[in-house]
Amino acid sequence: MSAATSPEHPIVFFDGVCGLCNASVDRLLRWDRRGVLRFAPLQGATAERLLPERLTEHMDTLVLLDADDLHLRSEAALRALTYVGGPWRLLAGLRVVPRPVRDGVYDLIARRRYRWFGKKESCRLPLPHERERFLP
Repeated sequence: MSAATSPEHPIVFFDGVCGLCNASVDRLLRWDRRGVLRFAPLQGATAERLLPERLTEHMDTLVLLDADDLHLRSEAALRALTYVGGPWRLLAGLRVVPRPVRDGVYDLIARRRYRWFGKKESCRLPLPHERERFLP
């Protein structure tokens, strides 16, 4: 992704029908008091326009797009926590755990997320006060 196409705000792409993913977005919205992050479902037009096809075909990862690059799995989650700031950014210290270990745990949960946290019939619709933070 070039600097010309990098987003003004970091974008968190999530599986719009995943119960765990939607709960995570709800938490990030609450914790991001400065309104830094934007959100878009992996099933949406923004993801189709900005992400490689492999990421929109296999919605098994959280994706964060910022001015630096695309970040996947545990790195996307830890970067999102860094952006929300406050005490949550301390969790980004988990980067000391080697990425293969972090991503292994992430993948284990991702494979079971529908069974453990449910699957919705359609993507999450933002509440009126959240609309400016969501992209199609």
